[in-house]
Formats: sequence, structure tokens, C-alpha cells
Amino acid sequence: MITVSDSCARGEREDLSGPALARTLDANGFETISRVTVPDEREVIEDAIRKSADMARLVVTTGGTGIGPRDVTPEATRGLCDRLLEGVAELMRAEGRRETPMASLSRAVCGTLRTALVLNVPGSPAGAVSSLLAALPVLPHALDLLEGRTEHGGEGVAGAASHRKERKVERKG
Repeated sequence: MITVSDSCARGEREDLSGPALARTLDANGFETISRVTVPDEREVIEDAIRKSADMARLVVTTGGTGIGPRDVTPEATRGLCDRLLEGVAELMRAEGRRETPMASLSRAVCGTLRTALVLNVPGSPAGAVSSLLAALPVLPHALDLLEGRTEHGGEGVAGAASHRKERKVERKG
């Protein structure tokens, strides 16, 4: 988990989204292995994502996805990713709009960096967890595909879920 927040990085505000995401991932069979907090600086975010992708198969960032002047997480992610998964970002925003029309302002992206999946979620705890839960059903299959397991044996999400414990999740937050 990577929490992107100037105020959290300076120790002026408590990170609530990172722990909420970690609990959600843990409850769904993912192992969190690292958490960091970084300021809203594109180069610092890129470096954190790169390092995380070296350690883990799933990298989740929280924060910096809005339209504020310092919100640059999507640009950092987009600049690093080999391929974007627009459908996952659309899925997260669609789910968020069920709670608030403000979800349409999210610029969060999802993509691949080598064999890791990078997922941006909003910085608010509710928005972060809602976005992660929306993406959760497709994550096992996406991670299988990135590992080269391209067979489609009809196991679906339920069968793919049994593989979750084998994966390490980069937790930065």
C-alpha cells in the first residue's frame, strides 16, 4: 500500500485509508507485505510504485487521484505502466457513483507494470474501500494472467480466489 498525501507524509494527519485498505485486503485473502506514505510528488510516487512492483504482485495506491493541483498519482502511474486497464478504473468509478456523484471526479487508473498490477484508489477511507471492493472480483484473474496462467478452465472468481493466499500484496500507506 502506498498512501500518497503531503499531510500524512509530514505527520500532520493520520492515514486512515491505508489501514482500511489493508484490513479489506487481509479479509479477502491477500497478504500485505509493505506500507509506505509518500508526498504528492510525481517522482517520489513513481519510485515507490517501482519498488513496490519489485516486491509484490499487487500495488495499491491511495490518494492523489482527484483534480487538486497536487493530485498527480494517476500521472505517475500512467507514466510507469506497460498497459492500462481502463475497465477496472471505470468499474471503480461506477461503484463509487452509487454512493456519491463526486466519484466521477476521480482520475484513478489501473495498469500493469511488468508482472505487477497497479491500482489507484481515492484517498478517503470510504472511497478507497469502495473502489477496492469493486475491483476485487477481477483481481485474482488479472494476477493469474500476469503470472502467465492464461487458461480459462471455467473456475471463475470463486476458483481463482483459492490462489489469493499465494500472492504477496505490496502495502504502502
